[in-house]
Amino acid sequence: MPVVGFLGSNSTGMWAGHLRAFRQGLSEIGYVEGRNVAIEYRWAQNEPNLLAEMAADLVRHRVSVIAAGSTSAALAAKVATATIPIVFESGGDPVQAGLVASLNRPGDNVTGVSSMNAELPSKQLGLLHELLPQAMRFAVLVNPNYSYSESAVTDLRVAAGAIGRQIEVLSVSTNRDIDTVFASLAQKQSDALLVSTDTLFINRYVQLVTLATRHAVPAIYPWREIVEIGGLMSYGSNVADLFRQTGIYIGRILKGEKPADLPILRATKFELVINLQTAKTLGIDVPPTLLARADEVIE
Repeated sequence: MPVVGFLGSNSTGMWAGHLRAFRQGLSEIGYVEGRNVAIEYRWAQNEPNLLAEMAADLVRHRVSVIAAGSTSAALAAKVATATIPIVFESGGDPVQAGLVASLNRPGDNVTGVSSMNAELPSKQLGLLHELLPQAMRFAVLVNPNYSYSESAVTDLRVAAGAIGRQIEVLSVSTNRDIDTVFASLAQKQSDALLVSTDTLFINRYVQLVTLATRHAVPAIYPWREIVEIGGLMSYGSNVADLFRQTGIYIGRILKGEKPADLPILRATKFELVINLQTAKTLGIDVPPTLLARADEVIE
């Protein structure tokens, strides 16, 4: 029975649905966990320094292929092995991150899918501006240790300047930093918050929604799952479907295909989800034009 190593940067949490989608992708190509494929899970619990040893441990277990659930996990796996195939799910441009040589011909032992959520902050800012046209000061939550944070902030500054608005960059790298940042939003007179894509924020999705509600902060997120539990608005790719695609790629490799011959799959469909109940709680009237464009409105 082949063994797949799954390397995650955080804990299961919001990933439960993504894992179901991953297993669905495997089953679509003929592999069912426990029946004809085994999966070894390693979770770093949002401790990036653990990824290198966990990747090395999967290599020692001689897994057939490694599924990396984030950019940082994929980079750790790439350092750990140059021979075992690696299939990643990344939030941004994998060429920029140094994962692959090109999108069409990734080369070596690495391939995967990209949600492209790291490239959406300027679009998300535009949606916040449309929701709150009178808002003058926006804040963005970023993890400075994330590969794509610097380029996202640069794009946001340009986008904010184009509409005559200000952007306050809030850097957090631990769970406690998130509590501190939300407490400071009122002092900074920020009118709304943009949460950038990063495994730290995925892992703390309940904390983010709780704090946004407590401090009455309108916020937009990259993941629809946060809106489903009470977040205000999200714009991003359907990450669960990308994990399904990851499972399919894993299955194709188990059947004999080479990672170098599998082009990087990039998200092409992005969805806008709005929680009307949360908007009402915050005293926000969502413009009809925005509601009409939403892929889903949660009432």
